[in-house]
Amino acid sequence: MSATTSTTLDLREYFDGIGAVLAGPSNVIMQLSWPEVGHGVLESPVESGRVTEHPFKRARTTLTYLAVALLGTDEDRAVYRKAVNTAHAQVRSTPESPVAYNAFDPELQLWVAACLYYGMRDVITAMHGPLDDAIEDALYQESARLGTSLQVPQELWPEDRAAFAAYWEKSLARVDIDEAVGAYLRGLLDSRQFPWFVRLPTWRLIRFFNIGFLPPEFRARLGLSWSRAQERRFRRILRLTGAVYARLPLPIRNLPFNLYLRDMRRRVAAGRRLV
Repeated sequence: MSATTSTTLDLREYFDGIGAVLAGPSNVIMQLSWPEVGHGVLESPVESGRVTEHPFKRARTTLTYLAVALLGTDEDRAVYRKAVNTAHAQVRSTPESPVAYNAFDPELQLWVAACLYYGMRDVITAMHGPLDDAIEDALYQESARLGTSLQVPQELWPEDRAAFAAYWEKSLARVDIDEAVGAYLRGLLDSRQFPWFVRLPTWRLIRFFNIGFLPPEFRARLGLSWSRAQERRFRRILRLTGAVYARLPLPIRNLPFNLYLRDMRRRVAAGRRLV
């Protein structure tokens, strides 16, 4: 990936779709490590959004959101925000919930957006190496839309990368994975949400990469081991993958994000449900 001092960023150059496969579950684990988010997902009454029952639909919804937030237009984001809000309106804690939560809480949405940015940057640098400061800054500012596309006010997004680093360190203190959420997350690592014919040939590989993409704090919470030899192998494979992807045409590199963005627009035109 070529470095430049320009702050004008074409995000398509950094949107390698393979990252969604290699690091998707690890990012979900980070998001759900806050108890309010974890139990919000476990207890959600929105049956159509449950990854354990509708894994492919849930993947489409999540990847479409990423595509809309970072590659879509303001109109795309407004339409998708309305659809997501309809589902989020149903996600609230009950008297039986172990923690209080509300899917419209901007603080919780900021954490989710922060995890998405952290994971996206991690994939980019693991595959293509360090970015120069101008690109890093531009990527960070563009990534604010991961939160502002929903209920996160722009002023809540940390002002710059230094502020984000401070926010991230502070937020790690809220990571607390209980037995119920932990069992759910370990199931995602083992691809248990998928039918056997998808899971059987891929789960070991998916587990390896997603444990690799987890920061040490999250591995420790889930009792996951990770050796230096695994780390070296993980890094070598990602750099090789990045070298291959850097030579592909953008439409191929961007798969499946570009397809999901087109699908969302077709659904809107046809009056079909988005989430």
